[in-house]
Amino acid sequence: MNLRNSFSLKTFLLLLFVVLTAVFAIRYFELRKEFIKRSYNWDKLMLILSQIDENYVDSIDHKALTEKAVPMILETLDPHSLYLPPQDLKDADEELDGNFDGIGIEFNVPNDTAVIVVVIPGGPSEKAGLLSGDRIVKIDGKIVAGVKINQDSLIRMMRGKSGSLVEVSVKRDGVKSLVPFKITRGKISVKSVDVAYMLDSKTGYIKLSKFSKNSYQEFMTAIEKLKKEGMKELIFDLRGNTGGYLDQALLLSNEFLKKGELIVYMQGKHRPRQDFFADSKGSCTDIGLMVLIDENSASSSEIFAGAMQDNDRATIIGRRSFGKGLVQEPINFTDRSGIRLTVAKFYTPSGRSIQKPFSKNYRYDIYERYKHGEMTQADSMKVDKKLKFTTKKGRTVYGGGGIVPDVFVPIDTIGINDFFIKLYNHGTIIKFSTKLADEHRSELRSIKSMKSLNDFFNKVNCEKRFLEYAALNKLVPKSTEWTECRKIALTQVKAYIGRYTPMEDEAYYPIISEIDNVIQKSLTGR
Repeated sequence: MNLRNSFSLKTFLLLLFVVLTAVFAIRYFELRKEFIKRSYNWDKLMLILSQIDENYVDSIDHKALTEKAVPMILETLDPHSLYLPPQDLKDADEELDGNFDGIGIEFNVPNDTAVIVVVIPGGPSEKAGLLSGDRIVKIDGKIVAGVKINQDSLIRMMRGKSGSLVEVSVKRDGVKSLVPFKITRGKISVKSVDVAYMLDSKTGYIKLSKFSKNSYQEFMTAIEKLKKEGMKELIFDLRGNTGGYLDQALLLSNEFLKKGELIVYMQGKHRPRQDFFADSKGSCTDIGLMVLIDENSASSSEIFAGAMQDNDRATIIGRRSFGKGLVQEPINFTDRSGIRLTVAKFYTPSGRSIQKPFSKNYRYDIYERYKHGEMTQADSMKVDKKLKFTTKKGRTVYGGGGIVPDVFVPIDTIGINDFFIKLYNHGTIIKFSTKLADEHRSELRSIKSMKSLNDFFNKVNCEKRFLEYAALNKLVPKSTEWTECRKIALTQVKAYIGRYTPMEDEAYYPIISEIDNVIQKSLTGR
């Protein structure tokens, strides 16, 4: 009996050994085959470079070839993996770590012409009158549109020492001729908390423009200030915030969540799932929270908004966010250049991928949203009904890219008529505000309260002088046009002038909030 058992055990072990050996052998040959395939593909690339080096008819500039080849390789991966030459890497780090000298704009080059996307508030370009949507045609008299000058070169042409002058000519919709501007370069602030103030007796407001190195520190300083002023609930504005450092988004999220609540997780083919949880040290868990987002809220902004939404911690208000949920790992080289390689994707606590699909029109997605009416109608918002997820309390949320708000607020078109569009296209509001501020520079520098600022507006009769200025530029309203757009135009004038006082953004934002339909919705619809 024991003999038979012993024989059976030996037979079983032998068979098991044979099976395992076969499995390992099959797996070995599969891996070897894959390795050989990969090796061949990479060897082919190296062989081509070697053949060029050894046999090309002329001498080769190896550095120039590399600088051209690397970006092309990365472009085939995804829209956000990119190569940064030394100067570009330095500039990118500066924007998140400190100040830099320039004209204060953000732009894209979708084809062969730079289009201004963001005019940094309070910067030299805003003061000069540049507008988002302007197309840059000339810089210092040199044509830069339609001649395939890369984005890096354009940045270097516009950056320079603070106090130096640069001339920029732009093509503006609705204006036949080029619009010229003389812009004095200045120090571009990269502070992340633009403003923090009380909207009413219990509601605080914080505007965060980016997740930079010091965002958490700035945010906590703002929170403590507002708590002392009686804040019971917070409107946290992440509109236009394109992201930044992940750790800052985690730190801010931690302040609002309870111990053990999932903030976000990331996962990729070569990166196992990594979860990030709140640690119970949050100081804002008892504060009511509303988060404002729009189509330009991306990356770290979406991580924060997604964490708050999926944990049922806040009401998300505005429009669907951008949809950038990729983990970019920085890899720097000895020549001070580097790449930002996508290694994983971010997922909200419910399991939603923040990243939108890499479609053919990926870079023009925002324009597609305008085209399909998503900016004005909630029903036009593209939601994949198949990608249903649930929040901590069982509410349904949808995936497919970006964070879909709980409360939709369309782009406000009230007061936008033909006359206002003409004022906008000619930069009349900005130019008049700058002119008036220049005439009363010393007086404005002494204004340190909203009451004093309103007294100033009444004294100089802003409305009368603005219409006179517009008329001098052959812009005269028809019939009821001024009545329709009066509030939005004058409010913008006053807000821009407020920036010329020592209060700066602490004057601008409270004034502009009067015509901000998202903020007003947050206050009335809570």
